[in-house]
Amino acid sequence: MHFPLLAELIVKKSGFSGNLGMILGSGLSSISNVLTNKIEISYQDLHGFPVSTVAGHDGKMVAGNLDDIPVIIASGRFHYYEGYSYQEVVSIVKVFYELGIQKIIITNSSGALNRSFKPGELIVINGHLDCTYRNGYKDPKLWKGSPHYNDGLINKARESAKECSIKLNEGVYCWTQGPSYETPAEVQDLIRLGGDAVGMSTVPEVIESSELRMDVLVLSCMTNMAAGLIDKPLDHNEVVRVANKSSKNMIKLIYKLIKRI
Repeated sequence: MHFPLLAELIVKKSGFSGNLGMILGSGLSSISNVLTNKIEISYQDLHGFPVSTVAGHDGKMVAGNLDDIPVIIASGRFHYYEGYSYQEVVSIVKVFYELGIQKIIITNSSGALNRSFKPGELIVINGHLDCTYRNGYKDPKLWKGSPHYNDGLINKARESAKECSIKLNEGVYCWTQGPSYETPAEVQDLIRLGGDAVGMSTVPEVIESSELRMDVLVLSCMTNMAAGLIDKPLDHNEVVRVANKSSKNMIKLIYKLIKRI
């Protein structure tokens, strides 16, 4: 993929000129509906760009304005388990960089490991663990704060949530490879490592953004309790349903947050 050419094509089709980008996760595509003067570009129309294959991921770029603030949204992301390479998984971040994006808001749907969190609540991520074990069997390192997580943006998220009267949890996100959900035994191990939420995305995007010196804020929707924490089987349709329901609070939070940043 030639990312400068892809960025040039997006600008040609949409006229986008701004420094704020967003990546939306499962069931959270309705956030793009609040944009005005929006232009949509299917990933399929971006030659050589990956295509989203997972339910709840629209697979399109949406450029528009939020209260006269230009924003570009990647509605749908790519996962390692879809068969894409690591470099393909971070394609959105690479295109955003070529577009001149300086700040990225990343959203996802995740399972709660922390028993004090409840499905439907939001969490701002302040650290991560790469629990894919792609590079060996040793316990993963906990990464918190700079350079991956911007304290200034996290503080603004806290302030925005308080102003909106939205409960905003805070914690560490565990990235697992998927596509199957974790077993109850694996969930207990993630809790042992210090995880508060678990999902199959986001961490590669955070790492790539940090390497490209873009500021990142990660907001996650707790769509379910992780396996074994409640007596109920996990189901992706339920994940999307809860994410859709919770997207109203996510939209409120992001709407207020964008004005602050």
